[in-house]
Amino acid sequence: MLKMTGLAKVYRTEMVETYALRDFNLTVKQGEFVAVTGPSGSGKTTFLTIAGLLEAHSSGRYELDGVDVSGLGDAQRSRLRNEKIGFIFQAFNLIGDLNVADNIEVPLRYRGFNSAERTKRVRDSLERVGLASRARHYPAELSGGQQQRVAIARALAGGPRLLLADEPTGNLDSQMARSVMELLEELHREGATIVMVTHDPQLAARAQRNVHVIDGQVVDITSDLSALERHAA
Repeated sequence: MLKMTGLAKVYRTEMVETYALRDFNLTVKQGEFVAVTGPSGSGKTTFLTIAGLLEAHSSGRYELDGVDVSGLGDAQRSRLRNEKIGFIFQAFNLIGDLNVADNIEVPLRYRGFNSAERTKRVRDSLERVGLASRARHYPAELSGGQQQRVAIARALAGGPRLLLADEPTGNLDSQMARSVMELLEELHREGATIVMVTHDPQLAARAQRNVHVIDGQVVDITSDLSALERHAA
């Protein structure tokens, strides 16, 4: 689903050259749930923006669902991003003066879906996150956990091949965070491919696999614990 080989991201000014990523290597298979951890400034956010085609890498190779994105122009990258990727942000990024259904529908309009298809996708995604009864509510009328569920529904509505989650529980209390993580785990069991950036080791431990990043490089990969347990048995 996602394969980065020898990836580098360099930010340059007249006087300074800074490597945010350096010889970054990572493969995520279809259907995996991978948590990416590391200290602040380690390169996690840069990795996520490149993975989501929001930013281009400087060198190396990045394949998304079998497509080498290195030579793609802005329009091609945007189309691939809209078709393949769903984003879940820490800050929810909901539009305050639109109700829940309209928030989910907006990106579907950019995809060119007709009205009937948009309505079906909005309804199905809200049912999937347990908020069908909140379709006409506005974000301010929802709890933080409910807002994050709406954000997840928005990501799911487009039928993405890959879900990228950036600290999805960072603005939630422990009970709401647990609810959101349970939803992500359920989506993973249903076959979703999820890459989640988090500072929380307890949340990371609930993923299928952990990747630790320091100074712009992958320094440790924890294998699927269930597979190890099966092998040991």
